[in-house]
Formats: sequence, C-alpha cells, structure tokens
Amino acid sequence: MQNFKNKANFEKLPNDRKLDGGNLMGMYKYLTRLWQDAKDLLEPIKRERILQWRKQPAIVRIKKPTRIDKARRLGYKAKQGFVIVRARIKKGGRKRRHIPKGRRPKRYGMFFTPTRNLQAIVEQRVNRKFPNLEVLNSYYVGDDSVYEWYEVILVDPNHPAIKNDKDIGWIVNQRGRAFRGLTSAGKRSRNSRRKK
Repeated sequence: MQNFKNKANFEKLPNDRKLDGGNLMGMYKYLTRLWQDAKDLLEPIKRERILQWRKQPAIVRIKKPTRIDKARRLGYKAKQGFVIVRARIKKGGRKRRHIPKGRRPKRYGMFFTPTRNLQAIVEQRVNRKFPNLEVLNSYYVGDDSVYEWYEVILVDPNHPAIKNDKDIGWIVNQRGRAFRGLTSAGKRSRNSRRKK
C-alpha cells in the first residue's frame, strides 16, 4: 500500500480513504463500513437471503462466511481445519416443557429468561451437532420477526494444518469452549469481558 507522507498528496484524497493515518483503506474495511453504515443498500439483499434461510434446517454447514471481514477479525482463515456453520435461534425467552400436574398460572413458570445470551446458546447447539470440532467464535448475520441467525466458526483441533499453525494452535489444548463460556459471547453472558 502507498504511504502518503507528503501532506499535499494526502489532502487530495477523499475522506473515506484517509483511514489508518494516510494508508489507503483495504477491502475488509470497506466491507465493514458497508455493513455498519450502508444498511439501506444491503436491505434488499438481506431480505432475499432470509427468505432462503427460513426454508433451510436450523443448523447448516456453509462453504464460506457471509461476512468475511467479521470472520477474519474473529480468527477465521480460508484453510483446511476451519468450518463455518450458520445457525438460527428463536427470539425471546426460552420455554420450559409442559408441566403435567395442575397449578396456578403464577407458579406455572412456562417462559423464563436464560442466563446465557442467544448467541452463546447457538454456539452450544452447534457444538453438540459437531462434537469433534471446537467453537472459536461467532457473529450475527441477520434476523426477522421470529428468528436470529448467527454464523459460528469451528476449528478441527486434530487437523495437522491447525496443529502446525502458530496463530490457532493453542485451541488444540482446549475442549468445550462453548459450554464453559470461553467464547466472546459466553464471556459477555457471564460479565467477564470487563477488565478488573
């Protein structure tokens, strides 16, 4: 990338290309900005996607991430040993099973607010579906009036490409990250992301 140390050349650039102290913006920064700021442009695309996603099963393995910029920030690499799964979950509180004996409605307790957030619950469900893989992280991709969709990044700790990777090799020694609340969503649900 070209570095603009000459102030005159830097001033000629449009404002959206002056990020990173004069370096030109990369592709991933444009994608992030598009997702955050240009939501009205993405709305028709999102609507089409959600219409297709509703017809699919709750947990689906996909070839590549929908939000490549977010996936890369959370540790995804386009190499063997990484798996992306899209999962949906119903919005709102969780529902207990029906209680066979009678009781007054106040004590019925049909709906309750779970301790974990929906994203952490999705990670656990995906990990149950793929028990030989480990959850690295997850991110939001869309929602409608009934469901929310998240994409979960999974890693195969037994794959040689993962064992030999200096960036992600630490995951070989960890098991059950989603169930122990060690992912970002799990930490958020148990208030341990704040520094003490």
